[in-house]
This record gives sequence, C-alpha cells and structure tokens, in this order.
Amino acid sequence: MSSAASAIASSITRQVVKGSKSWPHKSPTLTKVIDNNAPISISPDHDLPMGSWSSDQIRDAVSDHVMLTWAPGKARHNTPIITRGEGPYLYDDKGNKFLDWTSQAVCSNLGYDLPDTVINATMKQMKDLPFIYGGLGIVEVRARLSKLCGEILPGDLQGMVFPSSGSEANEAAIMAARRYTGKYKVINWYRSYHGGTSNSQQATGDSRRWFGGDLVPGFVKAPNPFPLFWDLKGETEAERTQMALNMLEEQVLNEGPDTIALIQFESVVGGGGVLVPPEGYMQGVRAICDKYDILLHCDEVMVGFGRTGKLFGFQHYDGVIPDIVTAAKGLSSAALPISMMATRKHIMDAFDDKPLGWGSTYQSHPVAMACAYENVKHLLKNDIIGHVQSLAPKLEDAMKTISESHPSIKQYRAIGMFGCFDVQTPDGSNPQLQHTAIDSAFVAYKKAYTENGLIGLLRPPHLHVAPPLIITESQLMDGFERQDKALYALDEALGF
Repeated sequence: MSSAASAIASSITRQVVKGSKSWPHKSPTLTKVIDNNAPISISPDHDLPMGSWSSDQIRDAVSDHVMLTWAPGKARHNTPIITRGEGPYLYDDKGNKFLDWTSQAVCSNLGYDLPDTVINATMKQMKDLPFIYGGLGIVEVRARLSKLCGEILPGDLQGMVFPSSGSEANEAAIMAARRYTGKYKVINWYRSYHGGTSNSQQATGDSRRWFGGDLVPGFVKAPNPFPLFWDLKGETEAERTQMALNMLEEQVLNEGPDTIALIQFESVVGGGGVLVPPEGYMQGVRAICDKYDILLHCDEVMVGFGRTGKLFGFQHYDGVIPDIVTAAKGLSSAALPISMMATRKHIMDAFDDKPLGWGSTYQSHPVAMACAYENVKHLLKNDIIGHVQSLAPKLEDAMKTISESHPSIKQYRAIGMFGCFDVQTPDGSNPQLQHTAIDSAFVAYKKAYTENGLIGLLRPPHLHVAPPLIITESQLMDGFERQDKALYALDEALGF
C-alpha cells in the first residue's frame, strides 16, 4: 500500500471533531534573569548638604543618569551647571554671571528673587496640607485661585481647571471641546507649538509633531497668516488678511463644519517666531467659529500673565473672547509646575451632569496653587504689566537699531517684552529650518552669545528676546549691547 493510501486509511480510524481548538504551545521562559531585589546601596554623597557637591560630582551623575528631552542626550555634557539666580541673572559653577535673555523657556517672568508673599504662601500650604486629590476634597486656595482667575479674565471665562503643565492644559482643552461639541477635529496652525503629550503634540504644527509619528487622528493643519515661503494675495494688509480668512473658512467647509470641535491657535505664536496676527484676523476667526458652531481656543501658555503688555495675549484683538483659554508659564512664573484651562460659563455648565473626561493625580495641586495665587496677586498689585508697557517701546527701538546694524537680520517683531529677530543669508534666503541640525553659523553665534554673558533658548532661524518682566531699563539696554556684540559673529559666519 502506498504511503498516501496508508495515510488515508489511518485517517478513517481517527475521530475528528469540528471546532476551533487551540494548538499546543508554551510561551518563552525568562532566560535574561536580573536580580531585582539586590540590597539597596546608595552613595554617601547623598548625605552631603544640598549645594555642596563639586562640579565633578554633578557631571558624573549627569553623565550616568540624566536624560534630556528636546535636545540630543549628548548635549547634557556641555549644559551649564547653574548654582543660583538673582534678579534677571543666572550664575554658573565657575562664577560666570549671565543675563537671562529668554526667561529660560519664556517662563521665569519674575526672575530669580521671588516675592516673600509667594515663598511664604507656598511654605504655609506645604505645612498645612501638602496635597489633596482634586476629586476627593476642596482646599481654600483652589477656590481662591479659581475666583481670582475668573475675575481677571474678560467676559464669562470662569470655569477653571489647574493641570501641571501647558501641554496638559491643552490636552484638557481638546477633551473638553470634543466632549462639549460631540465633534472631534481640531484645526491648528503649522507654525505652532502646543505641547509634548499625545494630543497636544499632534496639535503642534512644527517639527516636534513628527517625533510622535504624526499618527494621532483628528488634527488638521492650516497655514498661518504669515507663511514662510509665499505671500497671500492682496495689495494691502487688510486684503491679505481677508485672503487668509477665506482660506481658513474654505478649509473648514472642506473638512466639514459638523466634524470640527475646535480651532486652537496661539494668541501670539511663541517658539515659531513671535507672530502677531494682523489686524482683524482673530476677529475673523471668532466670526468663523460663531458661524459654524466651532469653539475657539486661545493658547496663552507662553504669553499669558503679562508677557505681551496685556494680561492675556488675546486682549490685543478687540472684541474677541475665546471659548477656552489655556495658560501656564506665567501663572507661577515657573516657580512651581502649574497651568490653567479656563472655559466660558456655558461650557462649564455643560459638565455639571457629566465628567470632563480629562484628569490627573496632580490637577489642582494645593502647593502649586498657593504659589500661583500669590504670584498673580503680585503681578497685579505691583503693576508688572504697566512696567512691561513702559519698557516695550524701548525694547522695540533697540531691536530696530540692531536690525539696521547687522545684515544677517532680515526683520524683527516685538510686542510687550517679547521679540524675535529673523536671520537671513547674504542672498536673502532662510539659513536654517527649525527641524534641521544646527548650522555652524549659529554655533558660532551661540558661542559669542555665551561669551558676552547671555543665556537663553536658540531656535534658528529665529532669535528670541524675552527677558524676565522685572528687568530694568538699564539691564535691558545692557542685554541688547551684549546681543549686538554677539551678532557680529553671526554676520561673519554667514558670509556678510
């Protein structure tokens, strides 16, 4: 009998059951066994008082254990060791004194001498009640900060949530808009940044969005009213503004108004170059939102609480009240991590019978709120915004003078205590896009910038100017003198 016939014959005697039984299988056995219960042994260096480690001890610990976020990890080896701050100045471990020319990440608005009221309130809250979960209990400072923010925001922006970062605040805003409207799409500008968590990173327009794979659905990008490489049609600014609004409305229609929950724009684009929308633009965006039943969200994470010479950036646009506002950095002047999401009353009321759909353990952290509460009161009582308004013309005049003195500067923009130079090459082209590796010309500029006693963020081809809001006129002029000297290195490195 052939083998095939034998197989058939033997199969006749088998009892086969119709079904979907599993196959025999054994999952892998752990072979890379690592002892995870070894006795704990910590360095005696941890018993030394804070501030007593040597530079070598700090560098060794950084080299072995510290990771960076927006910069390649190897940059940690050359990141300066900062030991203290005073006014608008930072000091490193070598005794060098630097003028903070961008308030770090445009956040240290009160510089480095915090008011006693802020310190004392923070310490009192730390002693009285260091933490209460926001859904379990209400502390007085939460009621106070909520009431205060509701009083200083215009219109009926009165529903308050206090996350821990600007990114989280924008996550809360996106969720609130989707839950409130029942729609899901969010429109953002390409030249924008909204955060580094899932939805806020996808809302971001610049290249940092790509790090997450650019895969989160529901986000649509629109051109800014100031494109990089082309011009809007129109002989006048008003005509170009109308063209930008026509483009946005057509995009809304093509996407489907019934699918769009939120138009989410920075009131003033920060990291993308201090872009202030032209006159009438934000009013037009508000009108489009009203026409198509879309919520308007102004992201004030960078400019809120006085940076632009008004308490909030959107107050530069007469008649515009957003449905949602987020803020962060200036809320506590970066002394503690806290942010804010504020909604109008009708949105707040809509969540009386359902959850917001966003939350975190540290939302409405009492210690952070105590810090923010006194910080905001200090801004108001000491007229920090008035101080910004008084210095703003001087900042703009200095930027104009520097721009005219350095051929590498194409143009500048300024609003309040927030400015930006755009850099150009000798043929007038853009020397570097933000997503590319830093050009050698900007390496030379950064070196000169540091040697002239400035410290701050560098985002070529933009050079930001955003010192602490408490800077004096003489300190401001000194900063521009230092930057002026550094820019000669950039002029030369670019071939002028």
